[in-house]
Amino acid sequence: MPSKKAKKTASVNKKKHEVFLPLLVLTFLLWIFYRSIFNFPVWFDESIGKLVFFALPVLLYVSISGNKEILATFALRKFKPGLLLGLAIGGIFGFVGVLISVLSKGGEVIFLPHYLADWFWKEMFLAIMTGFWETLFFFSFVMIIVEEKFHYFSLLKQILLVATVFLLFHLPNTIIRFNSEVLLFQLFLLFTFACGQALLFYSRRNAYLLVVTQAIWGMVLLINF
Repeated sequence: MPSKKAKKTASVNKKKHEVFLPLLVLTFLLWIFYRSIFNFPVWFDESIGKLVFFALPVLLYVSISGNKEILATFALRKFKPGLLLGLAIGGIFGFVGVLISVLSKGGEVIFLPHYLADWFWKEMFLAIMTGFWETLFFFSFVMIIVEEKFHYFSLLKQILLVATVFLLFHLPNTIIRFNSEVLLFQLFLLFTFACGQALLFYSRRNAYLLVVTQAIWGMVLLINF
């Protein structure tokens, strides 16, 4: 039989996670309202907007629950290995993106030094901001709590649940930006990307890794597609 201490710990964990689903649903509804009503510039959405709607709920949850694991994914000791591995995986994204782009153009290779353009570094900064806030919310927060709250789920079910949350939050903007011909493909792309990120997070528990891979993934899509 479980000891009194174990029962007490399980009871405390259950109570501290009670606020998770209400907070997640409230954040989702507020995000949908924000994206539906307001039309701010992209730089505002990716910096200030996601700071308010993604970071503040996480900080609120941490203050209520006392969960230290969420912010520990951004520990400074994880910065260098996360950066290096993120660049390596991002390099694979870049190679695949270029390969698909070349094949779609009939094998024609065109070298363009995008990194010399002013817009490139502005977009890279926004991509990093996006990756930072979304990693904090969807993986350091949502995935960790999903693992704890739904510990009886298999890893596959946990990853699919996190990817579904990721997809739902991106749904409004995706519907606005893309026509019906490519909408399903974009949704599939987002879902599979989220699954990959969730698997990376599960294996490494390194938020910096996910920030870098998401930023590079976004830039590959922007440049090649």
